Amino acid sequence: MPETNETICVLDDDASVRSSIERLLDSDGLSAQTFERADDFLAHASRHQVALAVLDVWLPEASGLAVQQRLREVSPGTRVIVMTGREQPGIRAAALAGGAFAFLVKPFDDEAFIALIHRALNPGAEYGPKVP
Repeated sequence: MPETNETICVLDDDASVRSSIERLLDSDGLSAQTFERADDFLAHASRHQVALAVLDVWLPEASGLAVQQRLREVSPGTRVIVMTGREQPGIRAAALAGGAFAFLVKPFDDEAFIALIHRALNPGAEYGPKVP
């Protein structure tokens, strides 16, 4: 699998979620930049190339789906994984219709999350153990 040194941006208003995801990505040799506020993340994305963004749906000042839509305008090449701790009907469909690479419900399996991150960063590459 190709190596990547791209930073993954994580937007979530919960400090413990941001910290957990950052540590998890770091444990796999990946770099994360975390954001608490949608405006801060979007400002960053408008000035820097962002390969992958992990966005929470429920944010105090904006919907993660609105952030996803705005991100498509300021950084159309960014892949997006949308996550939520409280799924409601239609949210998954809206995220995927808006171009999300994947949709997760928290809490999620760490290994599955890391595999998903690698698939998002390296489309077409296989991730996981090679089977003879």
